[in-house]
Amino acid sequence: MFPWLFGVGLVVLNLVTSDRSQKTEPLSGSGAQPLFRGADRHDFAIMIPPGGTECFWQFAQETGYFYFSYEVQRTLGMSHDRHVAATAYTPQGFLIENIQNVRGQINFFTQETGFYQLCLKNQQNHFGSVQVYLNFGVFYEGPEMDDKQNERKQLNDTLDAIEVSTRKVQNNIFHMWRYYNFARMRKMADFFLLQSNYNYVNWWSTAQSLVIVLSGILQLYFLKRLFNVPMTTDTKKPRC
Repeated sequence: MFPWLFGVGLVVLNLVTSDRSQKTEPLSGSGAQPLFRGADRHDFAIMIPPGGTECFWQFAQETGYFYFSYEVQRTLGMSHDRHVAATAYTPQGFLIENIQNVRGQINFFTQETGFYQLCLKNQQNHFGSVQVYLNFGVFYEGPEMDDKQNERKQLNDTLDAIEVSTRKVQNNIFHMWRYYNFARMRKMADFFLLQSNYNYVNWWSTAQSLVIVLSGILQLYFLKRLFNVPMTTDTKKPRC
């Protein structure tokens, strides 16, 4: 009896918790506490197969600054075309911008709250994969102006100056971090290009060395046959 009641209680508890955890978007509380606005930042590398498409969704609030940058680091396969197509869409599905290049940036201010879609298409390469480095996210300058004014009424001039200076330092650090990611993307692309050229030179030098050695052996063999004089005997004499 007791185990059966315990099992029914667990089922009811799971239904309640699953119903509460369906919504994954950030929620604003019913009280005076403002909506939480974090600075989501992502940077990683992915492999896109020949003719493939990779899409990502990033949640963003209104009045945010959305940034997206990419660079093709290397290609694998028969084709060596490094151009990929990058597109950004609004939460309603409208196109924001489309870029088709080896590297590019898409930056804009978010006008609505929702999930923004980013897609990369390897449509130029039908026989080769590409490795693409991505750097995207959302940055918020700070709380809304109404909240700023309400807070400034309660703070003195010293704390207000400290807050402004801290926000400026935070913005400068953020832009420095973005420039650092740009430099890291270019560094990795140059590294893969240098490694590819190094392997190409090594393989080509090895092939040329084998050809030179093989041609020398063949020349020596044919020259030796030219000066090869057959032995003469009483029964076997050279003909006139």
